[in-house]
Amino acid sequence: MSFNIRTGFGYDVHQLQEGLDFWLGGIKIPHTHGALGHSDADVLIHVICDALLGAANLRDIGYHFSDRDPKYKGIDSKILLREVMELIREKGYEVGNIDSTVCLQEPKVNPHIPGMKTCLAEVMGIPEDDISIKATTTEQLGFVGKKEGVAAYATVLIHK
Repeated sequence: MSFNIRTGFGYDVHQLQEGLDFWLGGIKIPHTHGALGHSDADVLIHVICDALLGAANLRDIGYHFSDRDPKYKGIDSKILLREVMELIREKGYEVGNIDSTVCLQEPKVNPHIPGMKTCLAEVMGIPEDDISIKATTTEQLGFVGKKEGVAAYATVLIHK
């Protein structure tokens, strides 16, 4: 029995470091700290990629874009997301919707959500209304609460 809809889940964390640019949801957010990673470390795009790849049974972001490959050093994660969209479309899938949550103590994410949704919708070729981005703190608990890192989660629905 084969279904024409599938769900996927993504989770990622990145350490925050002073002096780095902070990229989230495809946009640069002004802040004293940015996420550390092999690419631009856009944790939101990374979880969306992982959720989409998982839903289409295409493994994960590290499989397709290894952090050991120098060609991905510092790469704009929007490029990775475009490639993921090509991969799932090659299998006949389209995005139904995305639901995501960013866990970050500061800066506040909510003012940037409309810009992130616009950017992601353009990159993915889907309506903004199909993308939900939520933000929360961890009430100063754990590595997020101590401002040492950022975490994000995403679920997606894809369909043929």
